[in-house]
Amino acid sequence: MARQALSREEVLDTAAALVRAHGPDGLTMRGLAAALGTAVTSIYWHVGNRESLLDALAARTVTDLGTIRPDGATPAERIVSVAHALRRSLRERPHLVAMVHERGLTERMFLPAQRALVHEAHAAGLRGERAAELVRAVQFHVVGHVLVERNRERSPAQSPAETDLWTAEPAGPTDPDPELVRALAAPIDTEAVFLTAVRALVTGLLGRDGPRLPAPGA
Repeated sequence: MARQALSREEVLDTAAALVRAHGPDGLTMRGLAAALGTAVTSIYWHVGNRESLLDALAARTVTDLGTIRPDGATPAERIVSVAHALRRSLRERPHLVAMVHERGLTERMFLPAQRALVHEAHAAGLRGERAAELVRAVQFHVVGHVLVERNRERSPAQSPAETDLWTAEPAGPTDPDPELVRALAAPIDTEAVFLTAVRALVTGLLGRDGPRLPAPGA
Protein backbone atom coordinates (compact mmCIF):
# COMPACT_ATOMS: atom_id res chain seq x y z
CA MET A 1 0.00 0.00 0.00
CA ALA A 2 1.34 3.45 -0.89
CA ARG A 3 2.38 5.54 2.06
CA GLN A 4 0.24 8.55 2.95
CA ALA A 5 2.69 11.12 4.40
CA LEU A 6 5.30 12.44 1.98
CA SER A 7 7.04 15.81 1.80
CA ARG A 8 8.81 17.60 -1.02
CA GLU A 9 12.04 17.63 1.03
CA GLU A 10 11.89 13.86 1.48
CA VAL A 11 11.43 13.41 -2.25
CA LEU A 12 14.43 15.66 -2.94
CA ASP A 13 16.57 13.96 -0.27
CA THR A 14 15.89 10.51 -1.74
CA ALA A 15 16.38 11.72 -5.31
CA ALA A 16 19.70 13.32 -4.36
CA ALA A 17 20.85 10.07 -2.75
CA LEU A 18 20.00 8.16 -5.93
CA VAL A 19 21.89 10.67 -8.08
CA ARG A 20 24.91 10.48 -5.80
CA ALA A 21 24.91 6.69 -6.03
CA HIS A 22 24.06 6.20 -9.71
CA GLY A 23 24.33 9.56 -11.49
CA PRO A 24 21.49 11.52 -13.12
CA ASP A 25 20.82 8.73 -15.62
CA GLY A 26 20.13 6.36 -12.72
CA LEU A 27 17.31 8.55 -11.44
CA THR A 28 13.93 7.42 -12.76
CA MET A 29 10.52 8.34 -11.43
CA ARG A 30 9.65 4.67 -10.97
CA GLY A 31 12.90 3.99 -9.14
CA LEU A 32 12.37 7.03 -6.93
CA ALA A 33 8.81 5.93 -6.15
CA ALA A 34 10.07 2.47 -5.21
CA ALA A 35 12.75 3.94 -2.93
CA LEU A 36 10.13 6.11 -1.23
CA GLY A 37 7.51 3.40 -1.05
CA THR A 38 4.93 5.55 -2.79
CA ALA A 39 3.19 5.94 -6.13
CA VAL A 40 4.72 7.79 -9.07
CA THR A 41 1.70 10.10 -9.15
CA SER A 42 2.50 11.22 -5.61
CA ILE A 43 5.98 12.29 -6.70
CA TYR A 44 4.54 14.24 -9.63
CA TRP A 45 2.28 16.07 -7.21
CA HIS A 46 5.25 17.14 -5.04
CA VAL A 47 7.94 17.96 -7.63
CA GLY A 48 6.43 17.76 -11.11
CA ASN A 49 8.00 15.71 -13.89
CA ARG A 50 11.57 14.39 -14.04
CA GLU A 51 13.01 17.57 -15.58
CA SER A 52 11.38 19.67 -12.88
CA LEU A 53 12.84 17.30 -10.30
CA LEU A 54 16.35 17.67 -11.76
CA ASP A 55 15.95 21.45 -11.80
CA ALA A 56 14.95 21.37 -8.13
CA LEU A 57 17.94 19.19 -7.25
CA ALA A 58 20.30 21.55 -9.10
CA ALA A 59 18.81 24.57 -7.32
CA ARG A 60 19.16 22.88 -3.94
CA THR A 61 22.78 21.96 -4.67
CA VAL A 62 23.49 25.62 -5.39
CA THR A 63 21.89 26.52 -2.06
CA ASP A 64 23.83 23.83 -0.19
CA LEU A 65 27.13 25.17 -1.54
CA GLY A 66 26.19 28.59 -0.18
CA THR A 67 26.76 27.51 3.41
CA ILE A 68 30.56 27.83 3.25
CA ARG A 69 31.85 29.76 6.26
CA PRO A 70 35.48 30.93 6.60
CA ASP A 71 37.40 29.76 9.64
CA GLY A 72 40.74 30.94 11.04
CA ALA A 73 42.53 33.78 12.80
CA THR A 74 43.99 35.47 9.70
CA PRO A 75 42.77 36.21 6.15
CA ALA A 76 45.21 33.62 4.80
CA GLU A 77 43.87 30.92 7.11
CA ARG A 78 40.29 31.82 6.28
CA ILE A 79 40.95 31.76 2.52
CA VAL A 80 42.50 28.30 2.84
CA SER A 81 39.47 27.20 4.89
CA VAL A 82 37.11 28.41 2.15
CA ALA A 83 39.11 26.51 -0.47
CA HIS A 84 39.11 23.38 1.68
CA ALA A 85 35.37 23.59 2.32
CA LEU A 86 34.64 24.16 -1.37
CA ARG A 87 36.76 21.17 -2.35
CA ARG A 88 34.95 18.99 0.19
CA SER A 89 31.54 20.14 -1.06
CA LEU A 90 32.43 19.41 -4.68
CA ARG A 91 33.90 16.03 -3.77
CA GLU A 92 30.81 15.00 -1.82
CA ARG A 93 28.35 15.54 -4.68
CA PRO A 94 30.09 15.14 -8.07
CA HIS A 95 26.98 14.01 -9.97
CA LEU A 96 24.89 16.84 -8.55
CA VAL A 97 27.60 19.38 -9.37
CA ALA A 98 27.72 18.05 -12.94
CA MET A 99 23.95 18.46 -13.13
CA VAL A 100 24.27 22.08 -11.94
CA HIS A 101 26.84 22.71 -14.65
CA GLU A 102 24.63 21.17 -17.35
CA ARG A 103 21.82 23.52 -16.34
CA GLY A 104 24.00 26.61 -16.68
CA LEU A 105 24.14 27.37 -12.95
CA THR A 106 27.89 26.98 -12.42
CA GLU A 107 28.59 30.65 -11.74
CA ARG A 108 25.70 30.83 -9.26
CA MET A 109 27.03 27.73 -7.54
CA PHE A 110 30.44 29.33 -6.96
CA LEU A 111 29.11 32.78 -6.06
CA PRO A 112 28.96 32.23 -2.25
CA ALA A 113 32.58 31.00 -2.18
CA GLN A 114 33.60 33.94 -4.37
CA ARG A 115 31.94 36.38 -1.98
CA ALA A 116 33.75 34.82 0.98
CA LEU A 117 37.06 35.00 -0.89
CA VAL A 118 36.47 38.64 -1.86
CA HIS A 119 35.76 39.51 1.76
CA GLU A 120 39.01 37.88 2.91
CA ALA A 121 41.01 39.42 0.06
CA HIS A 122 39.82 42.85 1.21
CA ALA A 123 40.64 41.96 4.81
CA ALA A 124 44.18 41.15 3.66
CA GLY A 125 44.48 44.55 1.97
CA LEU A 126 44.03 43.46 -1.64
CA ARG A 127 41.89 45.54 -3.97
CA GLY A 128 40.96 45.62 -7.63
CA GLU A 129 42.87 43.32 -9.98
CA ARG A 130 44.97 41.78 -7.22
CA ALA A 131 41.86 40.80 -5.26
CA ALA A 132 40.25 39.37 -8.41
CA GLU A 133 43.45 37.47 -9.20
CA LEU A 134 43.40 35.80 -5.78
CA VAL A 135 39.72 34.88 -6.01
CA ARG A 136 40.11 33.33 -9.46
CA ALA A 137 43.38 31.57 -8.69
CA VAL A 138 41.95 29.90 -5.59
CA GLN A 139 38.74 28.92 -7.38
CA PHE A 140 40.60 27.47 -10.38
CA HIS A 141 42.97 25.61 -8.07
CA VAL A 142 40.08 23.99 -6.20
CA VAL A 143 38.19 22.98 -9.34
CA GLY A 144 41.33 21.75 -11.10
CA HIS A 145 42.40 19.68 -8.13
CA VAL A 146 38.97 18.08 -7.79
CA LEU A 147 38.95 17.19 -11.50
CA VAL A 148 42.40 15.58 -11.23
CA GLU A 149 41.27 13.61 -8.18
CA ARG A 150 38.15 12.40 -9.98
CA ASN A 151 40.15 11.36 -13.06
CA ARG A 152 42.64 9.45 -10.91
CA GLU A 153 39.83 7.62 -9.15
CA ARG A 154 38.27 6.57 -12.46
CA SER A 155 41.60 5.41 -13.94
CA PRO A 156 43.19 2.00 -13.40
CA ALA A 157 45.46 1.86 -10.37
CA GLN A 158 49.00 2.92 -11.21
CA SER A 159 51.92 2.01 -8.97
CA PRO A 160 55.23 2.85 -10.67
CA ALA A 161 58.27 1.03 -9.38
CA GLU A 162 60.94 3.10 -7.69
CA THR A 163 63.32 2.38 -10.56
CA ASP A 164 60.79 3.89 -13.00
CA LEU A 165 60.96 7.21 -11.17
CA TRP A 166 64.71 7.65 -11.33
CA THR A 167 66.66 8.05 -14.52
CA ALA A 168 69.80 9.89 -15.51
CA GLU A 169 68.46 10.57 -19.00
CA PRO A 170 67.66 12.91 -20.54
CA ALA A 171 67.88 15.34 -17.63
CA GLY A 172 67.83 13.38 -14.38
CA PRO A 173 69.74 14.75 -11.40
CA THR A 174 73.25 13.43 -10.79
CA ASP A 175 72.65 12.87 -7.05
CA PRO A 176 70.27 9.98 -6.31
CA ASP A 177 67.62 10.78 -3.69
CA PRO A 178 66.26 7.43 -2.47
CA GLU A 179 63.93 9.05 0.07
CA LEU A 180 62.39 11.22 -2.65
CA VAL A 181 61.93 8.23 -4.92
CA ARG A 182 60.23 6.22 -2.17
CA ALA A 183 57.96 9.16 -1.35
CA LEU A 184 56.92 9.58 -5.00
CA ALA A 185 56.23 5.87 -5.32
CA ALA A 186 54.01 5.84 -2.22
CA PRO A 187 50.20 6.33 -2.42
CA ILE A 188 49.20 9.97 -2.76
CA ASP A 189 47.46 11.78 0.08
CA THR A 190 45.45 14.08 -2.18
CA GLU A 191 44.10 16.19 0.68
CA ALA A 192 47.62 16.87 1.99
CA VAL A 193 48.75 17.77 -1.54
CA PHE A 194 45.76 20.09 -1.90
CA LEU A 195 46.44 21.91 1.37
CA THR A 196 50.16 22.28 0.63
CA ALA A 197 49.44 23.76 -2.79
CA VAL A 198 46.63 26.09 -1.74
CA ARG A 199 48.62 27.39 1.25
CA ALA A 200 51.59 28.12 -1.00
CA LEU A 201 49.31 29.78 -3.55
CA VAL A 202 47.61 32.00 -0.96
CA THR A 203 50.88 32.88 0.78
CA GLY A 204 52.41 33.87 -2.54
CA LEU A 205 49.46 35.98 -3.65
CA LEU A 206 49.08 37.76 -0.32
CA GLY A 207 52.77 38.30 0.25
CA ARG A 208 53.81 39.42 -3.22
CA ASP A 209 55.31 42.91 -3.41
CA GLY A 210 56.56 45.01 -6.26
CA PRO A 211 55.33 45.26 -9.86
CA ARG A 212 53.32 42.45 -11.35
CA LEU A 213 55.08 40.13 -13.77
CA PRO A 214 53.93 40.45 -17.38
CA ALA A 215 51.49 37.85 -18.60
CA PRO A 216 52.97 35.03 -20.72
CA GLY A 217 53.40 36.18 -24.31
CA ALA A 218 52.98 39.85 -23.39
